Amino acid sequence: MDSTQQHRPAEGSSPRPAETGTALELLVHGVGGTTPEQMLGDPRTVRITGDDTAAVFRRADDADAERQPAGRREGPVPEAYVWCNLTSGNGTRALWLLLLPFMVVNLAHWMRPTARGRRRTVRLYGLLVRLAGLSLTVLLVAAACEVALDLTAWQCAGTHACAEGHSWLGFLSPEISDDGWWSPPGRRLALAAVVPVALTGLLWLLSLRTWSAYESQQPMTHDAEPEEETGRTALGRPGFWYGRRLVARLRAAHTAAGLLTVAAAVGSAAARQDRQPGGPAALAVLGVLLEAALAGGACAVVWVVCRRGRTERRLDAELDLRLVRYLPLAALALLALALVYAGWERPGWESAGRLPGDAAFGALALVQGLLVIVLAVVAHALHRTDPDRRAAIRGLAGPAVAMLACALGGVMSGGVSQRVADWLDGTGASMPGPPVLLTWQASVIPPLLVLLLVLFGWLARRAWRIARAEHAAVEREYAGETGDPGRTRRIATVRAMAALTDRGPRILAVTSAATLLLGAGALAGALATDKTPGEATRGSYAVVHGAAETAQALGSWLIGLGFILLVACGRRAYKDASARRTIGILWDVGTFWPRAAHPFAPPCYAERAVPDLTWRIATWTRATGGRLVISGHSQGSVLAAATAWQLPPSTRRRVALLTYGSPLERLYGRWFPAHFGPDALGSLHEEVDCWRNLHRLTDPIGGPIRLPGDRGPDVDRPPLRDPLAYGRTETHPLPAPILGHSDYQADPAFAEERRRLLARLRPDVPAPRHTDDPPGA
Repeated sequence: MDSTQQHRPAEGSSPRPAETGTALELLVHGVGGTTPEQMLGDPRTVRITGDDTAAVFRRADDADAERQPAGRREGPVPEAYVWCNLTSGNGTRALWLLLLPFMVVNLAHWMRPTARGRRRTVRLYGLLVRLAGLSLTVLLVAAACEVALDLTAWQCAGTHACAEGHSWLGFLSPEISDDGWWSPPGRRLALAAVVPVALTGLLWLLSLRTWSAYESQQPMTHDAEPEEETGRTALGRPGFWYGRRLVARLRAAHTAAGLLTVAAAVGSAAARQDRQPGGPAALAVLGVLLEAALAGGACAVVWVVCRRGRTERRLDAELDLRLVRYLPLAALALLALALVYAGWERPGWESAGRLPGDAAFGALALVQGLLVIVLAVVAHALHRTDPDRRAAIRGLAGPAVAMLACALGGVMSGGVSQRVADWLDGTGASMPGPPVLLTWQASVIPPLLVLLLVLFGWLARRAWRIARAEHAAVEREYAGETGDPGRTRRIATVRAMAALTDRGPRILAVTSAATLLLGAGALAGALATDKTPGEATRGSYAVVHGAAETAQALGSWLIGLGFILLVACGRRAYKDASARRTIGILWDVGTFWPRAAHPFAPPCYAERAVPDLTWRIATWTRATGGRLVISGHSQGSVLAAATAWQLPPSTRRRVALLTYGSPLERLYGRWFPAHFGPDALGSLHEEVDCWRNLHRLTDPIGGPIRLPGDRGPDVDRPPLRDPLAYGRTETHPLPAPILGHSDYQADPAFAEERRRLLARLRPDVPAPRHTDDPPGA
C-alpha cells in the first residue's frame, strides 16, 4: 500500500469502547520535521485524515484498528501528526528570511511578564509593540525608497559619470537622453517609486495568502462547561488561535503606511523645490495640501494600530470591512496624487546631493529607541506586580527582543543601501552615497562584534567550569565503569554545552543593552556632525581617526557581507530541501505565536496545527471512548500543551500527556511567562488526567517542568541516563551513543511511562492521582 494512499473509515463503523477498549498514542514531532515512516517505524503508512500540508498517519496494519477485536494488540495504536510542511515545505518559504525582523518583533508581544489586575498596563505593552512593528514596516519601505529613489533615480541618474556607467539608466539621465521626457527629477522619482510600491504590494499579498493557507482554520467551538476556567493562561481561550480581525486591521494599516511612505518620499522632494524663492505659487500650495493630507493619513494609520488589540475570549471572525478596504485605497489615492504632483514640469529643477528627507532615518531610529525604553519601563512595572524568579531578564525579555528586531531592521536596511551604492558608484567619488546615519550604524558593528566575542569567551570559560563539575558527576553516576577518560570527558562536555542554554537570557540582555547604547551613539554622532565617522574625526588624534576609519570600512564590509550571506542562504534554501528544512527550524520556534504585532511576519503554523489536533482528539474520543495519550517531542510538546488547553474540560480529563525533550518550562516558561509560567503549567497538570515529562542532562533544549511543591515529582521523571550504557554490556555490545535531544523512544523509560499513563486512563481501574505506580500497571 502506498504511503500517500488515503484511508477513511466508513461513518458509523467505529465500535463502542466496550467492544474494543482501543488505546491511541498521538505522536507530534518537534522542530526540523520528520516523515511518518520514521515516526511510526514502518515503511508502509497511510494517511488517515489531512492534506499535503499537515496530516495524520498510521501504519498500514493499524488503519482499521478500531474495528479489530479486543485484545488483539498489547500496546496503543501509534498515530503520527506530521506538520513539518507548515514551515519547511516548498522553496518560496526561503523568502521568509527577509521577514526576520517582523517575526522577532512579533515575539516581543508574547514575552510580556505575568500580570494580574493590570489590564490597562497590559494593553499599553501590546500597543507599544505594535507601534514598534509599524516602525519596522516604515523602515523597510524607506530603505527601498532609499535604494530606488535616492541612490538610483536621484543620485546616479542625475550624475553623468554614474549614468554613463549603467546604460540601463540612460533614458533617465538629462545629459545622455538629451532632456528626455523621463529625465526631470520628479518623473524619475515617480518611475522609481514602482519598486517600493511593488514591495509593499508583495508584503500585502503574502500576508493575505498565508492567512488563507495557514491561519484560516477556525478552532473547535464548544459550549462552556461549569468548571471551565481560562484565567490562568490565554491559550485556553476560544479565540486565541483565530485573530482574523486584528490581522486584517493591521494588514490594512501597514499596507497604507508603506504606500504613504513612498508618497512622502516622492512628494516631499517636489514640495521642497516648490517652496524655493521664485517657485510657482500654485504648485507650492498643492505641495502644502499634499503634505497635510499625508500627515493626516499617517495619523489615521497610527490610530488604527493603537485602536485595539486581540479579542481572545471569542472567535475574532468579524472584519472591519470599511477600514480594511478603504484605508489602503485612500493611501493609494494619495500616492497617485503625489506621483502626478511630482511629475509636473518644473524648469530648472536639478538633482544634487542626497534626496531631501534623509532625516527620516534618524527620526525612525529615535522613535524606535524611545519605544523600546518605554516598553522596558512598562515591562518592569508588570514584573513587579507579580514577580517570577524564572522569568528571563526579570521580565525585560520583550523589550530586549524588540531592540534586536529594530537592530536587525537597521542592519538589513543599511546593508542593502550600502551594497547598492557601492555597485552603482564603483569609484566612490561621483555620488554622495547613502544617508550618513546608515554609515554610522555600520561603524558600530565592529565594537558590537568585539563584545559578542567577549561574551562567547565567557561562555567557553563557563562551559569549561561546568564540564569539570560534570566530570565528577559522571564518575558517580557510572560508578565502577568509568575506565575511559575520553568517554567520561565527552559525556561531561555534552552536559556542559547543554547547560549553556540557561545562560541565554544574560547574553541577550548584554547584547540588547549594548545595541541600544551604540545605536544612540551613532544617532548622536550623525545628527551632531552630519558627516561620516572618518570625516567627523579628521583633525583629531591619529589613533581616534584611524579607529573611526577602520570601524567605518570594516562595518561597511561586514554589513554588506551579512546581506550577501542572507541572500545566498535564501537562494540555497530555495533549491535545497535539506537547507530549507534547517531554516524551517528557525520558523518552528519563531512562528508558533499568532501575528499580533506585525501582519507581515511569517504565518503562525499553530493556528493550523492546534485546531487539527483538537479536532482529531475530540472526535476520536467521542466516537470510540478509548484512551488517548498525546505524545509530544520538543516543539511538539508545546503544540500538545496548547491543544490540551483548547480541549473541552470533559475531553481534557480523558487524555494523558507525555512530553520528552520539552522546552515548555526551560524556554517557553522563562521567555513567555504570561502564557507558560508556573501558574499556567500548574493548571495544565491539574486539568489533564495525568502528565509525565522526560528529559536528559545532555539535552540543550528540553528540561524539567519544575512545578512547585509536591506536584513537581508527579510530572518530572528524574533525568534519564545518557548514554544508556557507559561501556560495552550484554544489552549494548556496541558503544551506546550520546542521544542528547533525539530518540527518546530508545530509552526503556519511554515505554514504561507510556504504559503507566495508559493504565491510569483505564476506566475500570481507578487510580489515585498522586501515585507513581497505578493499580493494574
